[in-house]
Amino acid sequence: MSADCHHCHAHDHDPGLPAPGYRRVLWIALLINILMFGVEIAAGLRSGSVSLLADAIDFFGDAANYGVTLAVLSLGLVWRARAALVKSASMMAFGAVVLGKALWSMSQGVPPEPLTMGLIGTLALAANLGVAALLYAFRAGDANMRAVWLCTRNDAIGNLAVMLAALGVFGTGTAWPDLAVAMVMAGLAITSGWTVMRQAGRELAWGAAT
Repeated sequence: MSADCHHCHAHDHDPGLPAPGYRRVLWIALLINILMFGVEIAAGLRSGSVSLLADAIDFFGDAANYGVTLAVLSLGLVWRARAALVKSASMMAFGAVVLGKALWSMSQGVPPEPLTMGLIGTLALAANLGVAALLYAFRAGDANMRAVWLCTRNDAIGNLAVMLAALGVFGTGTAWPDLAVAMVMAGLAITSGWTVMRQAGRELAWGAAT
């Protein structure tokens, strides 16, 4: 699940402001992510699933990212790149927190409740696929838009992984599938954040040179 893409090269010009419809799509995505954050936090605490809690934190981070994007949407490339740096740092911080939680939970050995994991994972996947479909047309913009797309894509991948983890927990009666998925999600967040940070750095360098 590589975070790299052919759109991660340096731009030789300002890719320009996004289409007007992008703002409306971001508001829809923001509301969906806030709602799903609440749902997954409650479900993760109830089921004892680290991967669900990880996905809930990711929903919250995405909601914050959408809010930041809306705030800088009409600004120039340099400001949008600076916002992308903040978002890339938050993506990597999320990955580090989830990784630490998963490592701590290894010592507990208590398996989560798989039915709740599967049901909430399915609901979250439906929500993220809807958001991804709305954002797909805007995936190839600047680093700021790139970060939004990667966050949404990672969420959909994470939801599928949570559903597989639920099957693994059900089949084995252990916490290991849940913890393994949580660690994969952490790694994906860290590598995606690094990808966005590199592109934002190139855009900042271009902006400083013009």
